[in-house]
Amino acid sequence: MDGRRRQSNFGRAYQLTDETPVYVISVAAQLSGLHPQTLRQYDRLGLVSPDRTAGRGRRYSARDIELLRTVQQLSQEEGINLAGIKRIIELENQVAALQARVAELSNAVEGAAAAMQQREAAVHASYRRDLVPYQDVQQASALVVWRPKRATEQ
Repeated sequence: MDGRRRQSNFGRAYQLTDETPVYVISVAAQLSGLHPQTLRQYDRLGLVSPDRTAGRGRRYSARDIELLRTVQQLSQEEGINLAGIKRIIELENQVAALQARVAELSNAVEGAAAAMQQREAAVHASYRRDLVPYQDVQQASALVVWRPKRATEQ
């Protein structure tokens, strides 16, 4: 196995990513440097949510392993309690979602601006370009004084 693609029994290839749940709890514990019971506790607290097999066994992804290492670092090195770590993870997920939304909206704005420029160019291209005769208009210099009629004059 080359770490990226694996051939299944049905001849279909699938892509392994950081999100693919492949590690059982004992392997995930070794890779993260934590005890399996700690992984179970983190799962119960909602800090890390591994996928489940049909038999309810936990399967961890590479991203889950990285998150477990981050939780351990925040807990042991920074002294943050598990409730604080959970809030940090939630806020980081929220920031990532908002950044993705900003990127999506930026792309939409850029697309709309490009479409608007194309429509503007089409309008400018439709302008008549033939010559129009020019006549110099003389301005009259007469002065006209207007006085409204008074109510008594009517």
